[in-house]
Amino acid sequence: MDQKNPNIISELKSRFDEKVILYYQQTIDSTPTLWLDRNNLIEVLKYLKYEITNPYTLLYDLTAIDERVRRKRNGQPESDFTVVYYLTSFERNSDLRLKVALKNGILSLPSITSVWESANWYEREVFDMFGIDFSGHPRLTRILMPKTWKGYPLRKEHPARATELEPFVLTDAIRDEEEANLKFSPQEYGLATESDDSDFMFLNIGPQHPGTHGLLRLIVQLHGEDIVNVIPDIGFHHRGAEKMGERQSWHTYIPYTDRIDYLSGVMNNHAYLLSVEKLAGIEVPDRASMIRIMMSELFRIASHLVWLGTFAQDMGQLSPVFYTFNDRERIFDIVSSITGGRMHPSWFRIGGVAHDLPDGWDKPMQTFVNYLPKRLKEFDNIIIKNRIFKARTIGIGVYTAKEAVDWGITGSGLRATGFNWDYRKKRPYSGIDKLEFDIPLGKNGDCYDRALVRMEEMRQSLRIIQQCIDNMPSGHFKSDHPLAIPPRKAKTMTDIETLINHFVGVSWGPVIPAGEAMVPYEGAKGGNGYYLISDGSTSSYRSRIRTPSFPHMQMLPLIAKGYTIPDLLAILGAMDFVLADLDR
Repeated sequence: MDQKNPNIISELKSRFDEKVILYYQQTIDSTPTLWLDRNNLIEVLKYLKYEITNPYTLLYDLTAIDERVRRKRNGQPESDFTVVYYLTSFERNSDLRLKVALKNGILSLPSITSVWESANWYEREVFDMFGIDFSGHPRLTRILMPKTWKGYPLRKEHPARATELEPFVLTDAIRDEEEANLKFSPQEYGLATESDDSDFMFLNIGPQHPGTHGLLRLIVQLHGEDIVNVIPDIGFHHRGAEKMGERQSWHTYIPYTDRIDYLSGVMNNHAYLLSVEKLAGIEVPDRASMIRIMMSELFRIASHLVWLGTFAQDMGQLSPVFYTFNDRERIFDIVSSITGGRMHPSWFRIGGVAHDLPDGWDKPMQTFVNYLPKRLKEFDNIIIKNRIFKARTIGIGVYTAKEAVDWGITGSGLRATGFNWDYRKKRPYSGIDKLEFDIPLGKNGDCYDRALVRMEEMRQSLRIIQQCIDNMPSGHFKSDHPLAIPPRKAKTMTDIETLINHFVGVSWGPVIPAGEAMVPYEGAKGGNGYYLISDGSTSSYRSRIRTPSFPHMQMLPLIAKGYTIPDLLAILGAMDFVLADLDR
């Protein structure tokens, strides 16, 4: 990823000595990866963000690894736990992975919230899942798990299944503890109860309010009708998706990915498989790559249609949601005819797709491509140009490009500020660089511009799909790589070695070579990616899912302050988040 700027390692080495940069790790994804001394972490990060030429301004991700039972470290520094910082430089179009080793029972690091405020939730998640402390953090509490949860779920000793635990018994003590934790205390969240001239009012929105699009709780601090602060309370949809990645095979985990951003279907498969294939060194055939692009862009439209209908509903328009869902059904009819599934087809496979396109696939696809542009014009007229919709969204929830980058905003929300960044253009995957399409940009960074950008994105996705219809290459729908496909059945009847390989490949799944990789992906809601670590086994050692909804929701208090409750619903609707994508 760093072909344009191969000197970042030498730049850092010229600035810091070997006591600061302890080790340079080679990775399969070619992302420069450095191990730092814990005592110099803040100094190095400040240098990378503020001082270096073409700085690394985006904290793309922050996570941790439980290293204690890992067998194939390949010379990496000794570590019980490792905290990983993933940075992006837009000017360099490159990433940088920094690691800090924790051992000897000292599970503590300085918080980097003084460098990136967006690190707040990420550090809380690492604390919640691994029990690692971040000194100086403004409020280091659990974020996805309940406050009363015992243990740290992403540690290797923590059970992955309920059947590994003793049967649950609701005792009086447990009931009293849970009821006590339901009581709201403003002080617990650092909220003042009064101002100089009046008391503040506190309002719970959710976790069942329709405007929250699922189980999300918002604690709103009000001064009259004006919002003073908003505290998102998340985790209601947390299903342990990353933990599941450590107990499923590389292959059987594919259906689980559909349920992350559950509106985007195979796009989740795509992001996951790009990292798996990078680890395994699998080249995907041209036909399979174009099929993937076509189906992914079809699901981008499906996701945007749900956003458009529900956003209009949030703004008081009841009819559009029926129209947009009806059009999404047209997409699902096509998806069903090609894959056999609808909303969660789980159709992509390691090395390609499950089967070739059926005869006549292009006719319904072409019919839809011809149909939707007129429909989008109707939506422009009845929603986007509606004077009430414009009054509710123009100038509301404004943020600048700099603020967006500081808070980890990607996708349409970033492009609405005028910032031109799309992984399909900047880091092309699956041959999408062979297709022509434009990147829609906004100017004002408000709710209205975010709507305009997504509307145009649907038109550009149609443009991509049309090129896929017109230029679908011949060839295989899946790679012949031995990690992607079992040996040919005919050979298994004459060769015992082939028979054994076929049996193991089908029953256990492929053994992916040891290493780590992450390929950033342009999901429907923003930057998506799976940071996967293999220990040379049939399942992942660590499956980190970087989702766009997590940092986007973290920015809500900043952009909602000073507005009113109706404005808050507009801001939430324009955000286009999915709770399962947020909570995983």
